[in-house]
Amino acid sequence: MRSSHPLSRLCTCLFRQVLLVVLLLCPIPATALAHASLTATEPRDGSVVAAAPAVMNLSFSEPVSVTTLHLAKPDGTSVKLDKSVLRDRTLEITPPADLGIGTYILSWRVVSEDGHPVGGSVVFSIGQPSAPPGTRVEVTDWSVRAGLWVGKVGLYVGLFLGIGGVFAISWFADGSREGSKAILIALGLGLAGTVLSAGFQGLDTLGVSVSSFLDPAPWAAGFGTSFGRTVVFMIAALALSAVALASRPGASGRWISLGGLVAGAFALSLSGHASAAEPQWLTRPAVFLHALTISVWVGAFIPLSGNFNANTSVRVALLRLFSRSIPFAVMILAVAGVYLAVVQVREFSALLTTAYGNVLLIKLALLCALFLLAALNRWKLTTPVQQGDPIAIRAFMRSIVAETIIVLLVFGVASSWRFTPPPRALQVAAAEPASTHIHTDKAMAEVTITPGRAGVVTASAMVMTGHFSPLGAQEVSLVFSNPAAGIEPIKRKASKGDDSTWTVQDLTLPLAGTWKVRVDILIDDFNLTRLDGEIELKP
Repeated sequence: MRSSHPLSRLCTCLFRQVLLVVLLLCPIPATALAHASLTATEPRDGSVVAAAPAVMNLSFSEPVSVTTLHLAKPDGTSVKLDKSVLRDRTLEITPPADLGIGTYILSWRVVSEDGHPVGGSVVFSIGQPSAPPGTRVEVTDWSVRAGLWVGKVGLYVGLFLGIGGVFAISWFADGSREGSKAILIALGLGLAGTVLSAGFQGLDTLGVSVSSFLDPAPWAAGFGTSFGRTVVFMIAALALSAVALASRPGASGRWISLGGLVAGAFALSLSGHASAAEPQWLTRPAVFLHALTISVWVGAFIPLSGNFNANTSVRVALLRLFSRSIPFAVMILAVAGVYLAVVQVREFSALLTTAYGNVLLIKLALLCALFLLAALNRWKLTTPVQQGDPIAIRAFMRSIVAETIIVLLVFGVASSWRFTPPPRALQVAAAEPASTHIHTDKAMAEVTITPGRAGVVTASAMVMTGHFSPLGAQEVSLVFSNPAAGIEPIKRKASKGDDSTWTVQDLTLPLAGTWKVRVDILIDDFNLTRLDGEIELKP
């Protein structure tokens, strides 16, 4: 005989809907995975330098922490680079002392401020190019990505249905234990998902396959990122909620469940895209409140379903507390969610042009359906259900099951944000300046173009002597050309600032790619020094 219990139907529908979510999310492009962007390198990618560099620099759009650095030599051997210093957003790397003539590949892997790993390579030659050494090609490891997604969904189930369910039983259901088995299962899924997430985070951080899952290194790397703090607090939150669920009804169980709820919401505020956004004194509390109110609202679904078979007084009391409390939770949830969406997306067009925006649109569509069902329950069905109307009770039960399925779909969609950088991060990367260092015995110049992409820009040059002492120039001009695109020299006289920096405002460099740059330094009426270099502009 086919079961008609709501939780049985929920499990069947869940399998189908999660499969649908996976199919929907597969087209998200893998090329949009960068979170911290590489903005400049020294030596420049593809360049040929006359002598071995004393220091190699990698500049990023936000602070990073180093995971691995390797240098592939012309003879095919590879050495690990373990001498590096992070200065603000620039990583200064000390190369080996025995670099000879030929082509080298500097491979790097770092963890961005929001806890996500980023990797890449820089190719440069000393003296003259040679056949490039072999190096590992970055490919998408779908098994690691699937593990990250499944782990994040499990974490959400544990927080919102498990921890939130314990809170609802303790505060809304007057100690009734109906639905406690399903909540215990949710807590178990949350624990499994949280622990798995730490391991898969480490695999992704190191760029290794699932065959290394049981090795100590990935786990150490996973806990070493900002997500590691989330894992620790989430495990503590799940443990507190399990204790509250096992406690006898009463004040102690209530306050323990509240502690678990607060710890779980706090855990989500410790890592991720939104928590890393500025100003963090606003974004982190917004993430906390968003997670807290979702847990209060969604956590009541299982107790509501379970207590509909209980006596009338328990059902009526539960519905009364739920209907009075949830509108306030939903209001806070909506305000925090709108604020975070504005911070992350910034421009309306980004909803359509970025993978992050596409995922947000799917989530908003699901939330609209969820809010409609919640409004139907609150204003149409709650009163008849309290009065014992059997038709209204059946409709309410079907609505709760539908809301639970939608919530699980939201978990699946939101978990895919792990692989999509927000438009905020993309805009920050696009606004990063491009720079190049030109050095001769007579003079040197640090040329910077802001933003470092094609269009209307500001170009500046800090000029000094070849020995890094002040250079009293009478006049400085910047000259840009792009012979490959047929663009002849664009010469602009620079204005002197308060220090040794000379600036050209509102300069139009219309094309992306490699531009030749020349700095003409008029020292006096009889001495003109010219510095020639190249600079790379992004589209």
